[in-house]
Amino acid sequence: MSSPHTLLVVDDDPAIRVLIPVLLEGTRWEVDSVESGEEALERLQSHSYDLILSDILMPGMDGLTLLGRIRTQYPDARVVMMTVKNTPDHIVGSLQRDATGYLSKPFFRESLIDALQNALSTPHVADDIKVLSDRPTWISLQLRCKLETADRLTQFVRQLPSDLEPDEREHIAIAFRELLLNAVEHGGHLDPEKTVEISYIRTARSILYYIRDPGEGFSIDHLEHAAVANNSDEPFRHVALREEQGIRPGGFGMLMTKNFADEVIYSGKGNEVIIIKYL
Repeated sequence: MSSPHTLLVVDDDPAIRVLIPVLLEGTRWEVDSVESGEEALERLQSHSYDLILSDILMPGMDGLTLLGRIRTQYPDARVVMMTVKNTPDHIVGSLQRDATGYLSKPFFRESLIDALQNALSTPHVADDIKVLSDRPTWISLQLRCKLETADRLTQFVRQLPSDLEPDEREHIAIAFRELLLNAVEHGGHLDPEKTVEISYIRTARSILYYIRDPGEGFSIDHLEHAAVANNSDEPFRHVALREEQGIRPGGFGMLMTKNFADEVIYSGKGNEVIIIKYL
């Protein structure tokens, strides 16, 4: 049997330090915990961990400061940030310091395990995601055309509209992920030397998402591999076409976006899209 995965939990709340080992009972995770950033850095001098799970809101050294210190001293460490307060500053600050993942409190057992497993399987590359604008009302990011990077970024973007209902936020995240994967796969051809740019813009009455890929664009009338092109008699026709063409399962991004967004606007070239949700 392979060795268990090791996890260091950093949180000043004793209830969380008790809860997480309980949630991970029966899994292959072994859990240590400390109550402060200072204690975490001290522990890391003598112990190595597969993953670090740190709260952001802590007295003394907060989680973002700790993350920055870890990046300097242990640049290859995988760190997942967690917080009960999902502000743009927390989310962008985690990205700027190259957090591997992001988890919103409170969380279910499945969400915790998924976040840990995703972080464990994510290759660490320091410049996969760059922050171009960090204003809370205008966040712009650039990411390399890699599927795992798109999945990693979705964890953070899912939490940005924190004042929306959870179901609505999840629908937005699923649709955003599909469109981002399309941009990375079809626009960037999975070439890590190419990048996709995205922006999250918040106004008093709307939320806007902007995605621009490096490809030559497309015509929305010629997308047989997408669900949006299916007719009512063959609602899953695109699934067989994607399999024939060797394309990953999916293709529901545009259809889901049409269902949740109030407006979807494509550029003439077809490699840029703006998604608008009115509040």
